[in-house]
Amino acid sequence: MESVAQKVLTSGFSLDLGPLKEPLAFIRLLEWVFSIFAFATTGGYSGTTAVNIQCHGSAIQEIHATFSYPFRLMQNPYNVPECKINQTTTKVYYLTGDHASSAQFYVCIGVFAFLYCTATLVLYLGYQHIYRESSRGPIVDLLVTAAFAFLWLASSSAWAKGLTDVKWATSPSTIVSLLDVCKEVNNKCTSGAMPHMGRLNASVIFGFLNLILWGGNCWFIYKETPFHKTNQPANVEGGVGPS
Repeated sequence: MESVAQKVLTSGFSLDLGPLKEPLAFIRLLEWVFSIFAFATTGGYSGTTAVNIQCHGSAIQEIHATFSYPFRLMQNPYNVPECKINQTTTKVYYLTGDHASSAQFYVCIGVFAFLYCTATLVLYLGYQHIYRESSRGPIVDLLVTAAFAFLWLASSSAWAKGLTDVKWATSPSTIVSLLDVCKEVNNKCTSGAMPHMGRLNASVIFGFLNLILWGGNCWFIYKETPFHKTNQPANVEGGVGPS
């Protein structure tokens, strides 16, 4: 039996935007857009946190610590003055935590979802006749879409927890509590500028929006499969007259 891939290669591409008026293709287009938002808001992030340190008898120094995706925070150093009399030496500290696994898993799902949406949109809009002529295409589409819905749930939940840990580890108040120099009563340490987390907060929201879209789209793809049976009223060609 000729496979779907072989039919696509041998059949001519015929662009038809009509399917975008139907939920099946329109929701897929939304999934394509939101998958881009999901991995783009996470993958390109870079932030800076800061604390203010005033050694006894010295001016205030602002200490900056920069971090970025994939959030291996223990690889991000920052220099802190040791506050020794008549010395300007510094000590290297590192942010705490490694949250690369949840962040990279989330971005990976977003990229693969984007690629799958691109492929299926080409199929919907250019090879709609091939998609509908057999039950194999909709069944495979349903299984893959359901798998992505589960993966969005898993990756978004993991990244939401990872982001909470990133916020804690990069909070200026957390950094102040971990510095040895700030535990000395003669030195004064205060929180500085907070890192801007709005972009990462949006990435988590996009993840759960993708979960809703992919989960909801399963129903419309299911209607294209032979598993869906509609109860239609029987057509009576010749009615029996009332007695």
